[in-house]
Amino acid sequence: MAFDGITVANIVRDLKTELIGGRIYKIAQTEKDELLITVRKAVENGGGQRRLFMSSDASLPLVYMTDENKQSPMVAPNFCMLLRKHVQNGKIIAVHQPGLERIIRIEIEHLDEMGDLRHKTLLIELMGKYSNIIFVDEDNKIIDSIKHIPSSVSSVREVLPGRDYFVPETQNKFDPLEVSKDEFMSMIPSKGQPVFKALYTTFTGLSPVISQEICFRAGIDSDKSAIALEKDESENLWRCFSELVTDIKNGNFLPEMIYINEKPKEYASVPLTMYHGGLDSDYKQYKEISALLLDFYAEKNAVTRIRQKSSDLRKLVATALERNIRTLDLQTNQLKDTEKKEKYRIYGELLTVYGYGAEPDAKSITVNDYNTGKDVTIPLDNTLTIAQNAKKYFDRYTKLKRTAEALQTQMQEVSQTVSHLESIAASLDIARQEDDLTDIRRELIEGGYIKGSAAERINGKGKNSRNNKNGKSKSKPFHYVSSDGFHIYVGKNNYQNDELTFKMANGGDWWFHAKGIPGSHVVLITEGKEVPDRTFEEAAALAAFYSKGKEQDKVEIDYLRRKDVKKPGGAKPGFVVYYTNYSMVIGTDISGIKEIV
Repeated sequence: MAFDGITVANIVRDLKTELIGGRIYKIAQTEKDELLITVRKAVENGGGQRRLFMSSDASLPLVYMTDENKQSPMVAPNFCMLLRKHVQNGKIIAVHQPGLERIIRIEIEHLDEMGDLRHKTLLIELMGKYSNIIFVDEDNKIIDSIKHIPSSVSSVREVLPGRDYFVPETQNKFDPLEVSKDEFMSMIPSKGQPVFKALYTTFTGLSPVISQEICFRAGIDSDKSAIALEKDESENLWRCFSELVTDIKNGNFLPEMIYINEKPKEYASVPLTMYHGGLDSDYKQYKEISALLLDFYAEKNAVTRIRQKSSDLRKLVATALERNIRTLDLQTNQLKDTEKKEKYRIYGELLTVYGYGAEPDAKSITVNDYNTGKDVTIPLDNTLTIAQNAKKYFDRYTKLKRTAEALQTQMQEVSQTVSHLESIAASLDIARQEDDLTDIRRELIEGGYIKGSAAERINGKGKNSRNNKNGKSKSKPFHYVSSDGFHIYVGKNNYQNDELTFKMANGGDWWFHAKGIPGSHVVLITEGKEVPDRTFEEAAALAAFYSKGKEQDKVEIDYLRRKDVKKPGGAKPGFVVYYTNYSMVIGTDISGIKEIV
């Protein structure tokens, strides 16, 4: 599952075939670290148009061709405007990859303001947290980049306008496309580490998965120490390594996705034969690496983006949660301090009954407590009379009693707020697209967690925002179909939970929720039919998966008829009560339940 140098080589081959000779028609910066470039293809390449998507996101850098479009911001960022100024309508004349580095160079020919022919290069570096998209001129000087890297961030290389562009040599790896047999034989068998690790730490562009595949093809245990290789094993390793390199040089790629238990697990631009024939594995081959990457990373990229877009909400919820939990802890300690109130009441009563026996100016009196039969020593203020001392203790009791009652009310309110915020945090964790955040923003505003101009900005009412009509969300609940054909719905947030439970579901439908922890309302639609045990278990598994207990092996789930679920008047969104229910303990694996998208 690595975007390695071989995958980049595959992409470069496809870009050469599709885009060379094409003209850049549109440039959009759809996110702060990604571009979508629309290219009108040359007639000799079939005409039409393709879109080139490139992302320098630190957690998920990507490049692929697609026919899908993405919405652009109302105002284009500066880097996008710069590219439009220089290379809009420019002609792509070359695409290449330095060695087997995770770098793509797209060379563009265009006319400047004076009508002179100029050349520029757009570089995409796909290097994890160091990923970037850099625009350079004919002299290899940086015009601008999508991310600016000053010397305070990197001592190896500054990426700033006016600086010379170069690829930093930081890993001391060798180019597998240039290595000879003698060099290979002198390097790999001398390494005191597993063979597959020796391969990917020695040569650039090789991922651990590809290195394990080379070992598999050579019939070698990938975990065997390279220094312990027999001569024939080293020969087989070189042969398989060399065959792979030859395929890369000749552009012989066959992109393949590996599925384990029907879920995408790995991919590569060459067949991963080590997975072929496995009992729980399957594979799918693609004509184009871009289609594979789109399938493999579409959901992952969406999750990454939605986490970025919800970062302000996550921070706000986390801050509010921390503040309320701290308040609850303080109130708990204050409530403990009020537990001595009964002692003061008893002191007052005992002084009222036995205080006459106190010595003048005494600082204490010992009397028998008729409640327990034990002697009790009561401190006295010798400047006050016994009656005044008794009143003082009664006053303390009354004050602590009022404090305890107020604290209990306040603690109940704060506890409800904590539960509410935890449910919102759980909703943020399962959000898949921007529409899913609309209801959460509205709930935070209506709950008073976001106020004033911040509320307008986050709710999409700022002057540069794209505001939905009435702020209404287009988000829909998750929809699943059980193995027995029953429809099951899962709320994505508290407003959807209320909608599902009290408007969509009938009284005879079944309602599920994780016991005692934040989670989604899950509704099983019965349509008056008898529900088999397997469907109950699948609905419970969904309630477990879409709860705060998702990472646990097992979660206890409450379930009952929807008609027995009640919402108290004035309760916060998503809050319900019920008094009779069934329970089951279930795992969180929902891989076998079909989702309707």
